[in-house]
Amino acid sequence: MAESNFSTFRYLENQSAEATFILLGFSEYPKLQVPLFLLFLTIYTVSVVGNLGMILVIKINPKLHTPMYYFLSHLSFIDFCNSTVVTPKLLENLVVEDRSITFPECIAQFIFLCIFVVTEVYLLAVMAYDRFVAVCNPLLYTTAMSQKLCAMLVGASYFCGTFCSLTLGSFLMRLSFRGRNIINNFLCEYDAIVSVSYSDLQVTQKITFAFATINEVSSLMIILTSYAFIFITVIKMPSSGGWKKALSTCASHLTAITIFHGTILFLYCVPISKNSWLMVKVTSVFYTVVIPMLNPLIYSLRNKDVKDTVRKLFHTKLHGDKI
Repeated sequence: MAESNFSTFRYLENQSAEATFILLGFSEYPKLQVPLFLLFLTIYTVSVVGNLGMILVIKINPKLHTPMYYFLSHLSFIDFCNSTVVTPKLLENLVVEDRSITFPECIAQFIFLCIFVVTEVYLLAVMAYDRFVAVCNPLLYTTAMSQKLCAMLVGASYFCGTFCSLTLGSFLMRLSFRGRNIINNFLCEYDAIVSVSYSDLQVTQKITFAFATINEVSSLMIILTSYAFIFITVIKMPSSGGWKKALSTCASHLTAITIFHGTILFLYCVPISKNSWLMVKVTSVFYTVVIPMLNPLIYSLRNKDVKDTVRKLFHTKLHGDKI
């Protein structure tokens, strides 16, 4: 009996390994394939230049060697990786007829995407805590946000992302898939993958819901608590100049978390039906392709030190001067 069960498991495992997935993407709009390709190529180019440029700017300017920019450099790295995991395959599928992806490739894309998305969830929470310390305890900021603590907080964010990703990926690899499977999306997103599985999804869906709830609730609690204390501190400030300065240090981060968490919450609150798949795809494009482009723009356009460093960098390239 045990041998029979093992043989059945090996048969299903082999079937899944040989399965292929067809990423429909935006193929239902054939006339938009070229315009979409040019649009996403432009967004990806801006995203790569913006995020790698932000990392370079932070590295070469000693003024930016602070905890806030240390976290921002990791956010830029995550956004670069997030976009790179998804966009090249999206661009390829807009210009080729064969939109297939193998089972291992699909699972790998999901795992890497999950790593960077979950890591960003926690990193944005860490950055909220950093702003809380900077505004509420400015005299103790340098001491409280030591290099060791900053490294531990970033490391913990990557650990949470990796742990969640590998756990969910292991559950996906246990599911049964057969032959050619049509995925009505442009990437191997979790719900799209499980929708074509032949396995019982009860346990997998419960685990996924638990992880998603814990990640979103815990990170939002840190963010909301941090900004609640920031708000209380700001309204107690006697001068308008003080609260304007405090709010300006938080404005970029508030914009980033509103866009990111708003998109994630909207995506997972949309009921998956025949009529909602387009909305799911558009929302997925936003958090995997557009947001990685927006974050460096959000943080650079409102930041004098970043803009000054970029100007000096261009001046150096043009005139050969030192920064």
